[in-house]
Amino acid sequence: MRENPNPASEDEARFEDYFRDAVAPSEAQLLWQLERQEGLTAALRALFHGPASLVKLRLWVFMEVMAMPASRISREALNQHFHQLRDEPLELVLKRLREADLLAWDGSNQQYGVTPLAQQLLGVLSPLVTSSAQDADLTSLLANVAGAHQLGTLDPAQLQHLQAQLSRLYDEFADAIASGSEFHLRRARQRFGKALSLVEKASEALSAIMVQAQEQGNAKLERLARELGLAQARLLSMASQFNRALQQADRQRVTLGSTGITTTDVRRWLQSVHFLENLSLGALSRPVHPVLVAQHELLDTAEAEFERDRPKPKEMEALPTAQPAPEGELAVMSLPPEMGVMQALLTRWSEAGEIEQDLAPAVLGGSYARASYRAQLLPLLGDKEAQHLTGATGDMARQPWRVHWTAEQGEVDDEYIRWMSRGVLRVAGAKDQVPDQGHEQDKKDETQA
Repeated sequence: MRENPNPASEDEARFEDYFRDAVAPSEAQLLWQLERQEGLTAALRALFHGPASLVKLRLWVFMEVMAMPASRISREALNQHFHQLRDEPLELVLKRLREADLLAWDGSNQQYGVTPLAQQLLGVLSPLVTSSAQDADLTSLLANVAGAHQLGTLDPAQLQHLQAQLSRLYDEFADAIASGSEFHLRRARQRFGKALSLVEKASEALSAIMVQAQEQGNAKLERLARELGLAQARLLSMASQFNRALQQADRQRVTLGSTGITTTDVRRWLQSVHFLENLSLGALSRPVHPVLVAQHELLDTAEAEFERDRPKPKEMEALPTAQPAPEGELAVMSLPPEMGVMQALLTRWSEAGEIEQDLAPAVLGGSYARASYRAQLLPLLGDKEAQHLTGATGDMARQPWRVHWTAEQGEVDDEYIRWMSRGVLRVAGAKDQVPDQGHEQDKKDETQA
């Protein structure tokens, strides 16, 4: 027998009745979080259940009550505040708010009070009273993530919702670029600029979230923060795509004669016309009048064309005589001085008989850019393909020193760099020559004995 898809009416049906075998998924984290917010769900149902006009009335009264500065509100104050509203609808709405636990009635003092559930619901309904509806979804998500991070109440679900919204925006902008429509591109480009501005303002908070997740060892939060950073980078990379698409649209624009009017202007004007069919009214009211030209007029025109002054053709000119080439200089780009400084340091260590040295003195110093350049020079040490080259690069490759990085990291005493990987510079083939400190101490003890 076929199971009844509606085992009970909508009012009597349980949530589990909508699933197969009447069992709800227990491993769904989102469902578990929704079950914890039964009060908020009931409050939303109390506000939005019924006709649209009644829902709008409830929302308006609820928002007005939440905006009143007094913590305790008497019924007389509510009557004065809602003096334009009839008594019956006001009493009906206040009764619904009391039943939904959004307003608390103190019978001893005859006053209303706002409940914590109402304050939580106000945060959910705040996008309804924002001044700009465009990009309100992204604004609210970024504000929730940044605010929750500052308060220490950040939840992975908030990062998931923000990442999903960034992915939806990316797909929307990609469709606009693929459409090739100039007007669609310009509308999407304007919204793209606002989205970039919002993401850049919240980038500091997103970076702090990633660092905090690493420090706390929260693997899930760290993974979501990295995925959110990738979604943010994908969105930022679309700026060049928009520019190329708009340039392509500009190249396809055609100017109509010498009037300066382009096809874009004509299309914009046509879009502003409400009834395009009215443009053809009266177009065929007048018949076509042919223009007849007599034979003598054609002859006069031909004679004038033949007698018209023609420009003289250019005369042949001899090639210019040979001239000596001007003297010039061949400019050769010189290498940065850091390579010479590093080679001088390595040579000085070799002459002093050093076998192993710490990596930090050879890399740090000057600025972050110089230290980064020196770190990029280290793979040249011992490079077989570069040892046969002449010049500073070949000299660097022929140095006897080799770099040995370790998995350890730590702080360094430098003005521009605070953290780097540990490592040493060791002469090639001198691993066995490094004295064992424990063995030397044993020999010293035996000698003293």
